[in-house]
Amino acid sequence: MYTAYFGLNENPFSLTPNPRFLFMSQRHREALAHLLYGMGEKGGFVLLTGEVGTGKTTLCRSLLEQVPEGVEVALVLNPKQTALELVASLCDELKISYPADTDSLKVLIDLLNRHLLNVHADGRRTVLIIDEAQNLSVDVLEQIRLLTNLETTTSKLLQILLIGQPELHVMMARPELRQLGQRITARYHLSPLLQDETAAYVRHRLEVAGSRRRLFTNGSLRLVHRLSGGVPRLINTICDRALLGAYAKQVEQVNRRLVRKAAFEVMGSVFVRNSFKRLAWAAALVICLLLWAGWEILLPPRMDQAPSGPPKARAPLNHSDRGSTHLKTLAIPSGKGTRVAPSGEAEDLMPDLQKAYASSALFEGLLTKSRQTDMATAFSALFRQWQTEIPSVPGMTPCQQAATAGLRCYRDRGNWTTLRHLNRPAVLELVDRHQQKHYVTVIRIEEEQITVTAGDQEATINQAQIEPFWFGEFTILWQPPNLGSAVIKEGDRGPDVLWLRAQLNRVAAIRDEALAKDASGAVPPSPVFDEDLKKQVMAFQRANLIKPDGIVGEQTLIQLNRKTAGNAIPLLCPGPMNGETHVVDP
Repeated sequence: MYTAYFGLNENPFSLTPNPRFLFMSQRHREALAHLLYGMGEKGGFVLLTGEVGTGKTTLCRSLLEQVPEGVEVALVLNPKQTALELVASLCDELKISYPADTDSLKVLIDLLNRHLLNVHADGRRTVLIIDEAQNLSVDVLEQIRLLTNLETTTSKLLQILLIGQPELHVMMARPELRQLGQRITARYHLSPLLQDETAAYVRHRLEVAGSRRRLFTNGSLRLVHRLSGGVPRLINTICDRALLGAYAKQVEQVNRRLVRKAAFEVMGSVFVRNSFKRLAWAAALVICLLLWAGWEILLPPRMDQAPSGPPKARAPLNHSDRGSTHLKTLAIPSGKGTRVAPSGEAEDLMPDLQKAYASSALFEGLLTKSRQTDMATAFSALFRQWQTEIPSVPGMTPCQQAATAGLRCYRDRGNWTTLRHLNRPAVLELVDRHQQKHYVTVIRIEEEQITVTAGDQEATINQAQIEPFWFGEFTILWQPPNLGSAVIKEGDRGPDVLWLRAQLNRVAAIRDEALAKDASGAVPPSPVFDEDLKKQVMAFQRANLIKPDGIVGEQTLIQLNRKTAGNAIPLLCPGPMNGETHVVDP
């Protein structure tokens, strides 16, 4: 309702867990690092807890967009099931066939074990993620423990991530679940945002939604934090209602009065009760301070307590310690994480991940040293990779500028495998530990070594040094063909279909001489997108890790362009990938 009034592209405070709006506070970074560790080769059993509304489900959605290559994921969103139903749900997620009328847990687990062994033999891993895990019954948790017994002599066949509310910690402390608790390799508790993080969170969501001006005063943001307690879900509801109130009053900015009214509408009697409690505690504190001050004045000093020198200054309170109540078994970016082994001895946790975070300080130094890590500078470096100098035009975004040179932006979220597959120089969006955004240009990838330009500097570093700052956002450029439609699908006819047939034939010609002869003109191509052409498109999509829907959209066109353009486009990874050969126009 208010989006057009404030110049927004979408609702910035929607309660749906959209990973695009994910704000990575220091605690969210650490939580995501734990989940990624649980998906890694050394992961085992990871427990993530957090209060209601702190962003656990959004983190889970973000994790699913960053699944490493070779990992098969089963996601269970409804944990209120029996042990038999849970194992059946796991089989459904992994697409394991089983008799529809079976009520035997043994049959399901035997089929599951066979599937997991096949996956392991292929060099892949299987991860089970259970959200809202506080709703699991004791019997189901015991069955989960038994699933961890599925293993080879060297590794576990099933890695498990449990995500839930703090009650899950209490459940794990029960005597009958002590065996399960001992198998947890990493635990993390996600706490609410601090005051400055709340302000950064609100601004981040507004920026993602397209805001170009400040819609909240500093005082209103401080009040939002106090009333919400730093819980993202409450922040969303209060800010959404406050913007609605500003729209109703036709004002340009949200003030403290609008926030207070919005909180009352959202929280009702809870808001009144909490406000009364805060006033009562404040009054009690003032009375105690007055009594203490009067007592100190009336009470004469004792000789044995006379000061022997100037008073010592107290050490300043660490900013990251204020309001922090979360449990940490892994300290990131510094310090040693530990776990308690079944024997009771403490042992180092995740040394590889700790090294990666320690070495990331080098890359952060590069970002700090180079003051030109803005979007425009990064895109200028990307344009140079295309041997194109595009003048900066006021009021035009870099992607609009690229369009003047016949190029198009493709923006997505992914990982290093995604970038290698697209095989084009890319602009990465990075966020440092102070929540400041930076943009760098990746110009080359050779195994684990990444060459980037940051401002006027170029550096080759290990990809692990960038990972703590990159959460998958990237933009590449590509050269779209001259087509009459942006999408080609079954039933279409005309020049676009003829062009598509020619491109597919050129890609296949290097592998199939018969198709090469057809492409030479011996058989006149059909201008109709028929069932056979759809099968060809789906085969191409499967071979290039695209959803095989038979519809030729942007991703399919990008891969066709990469396969047929030869040396006409800049490549990210030098040399052919996976043995592919490019076809060059004569």
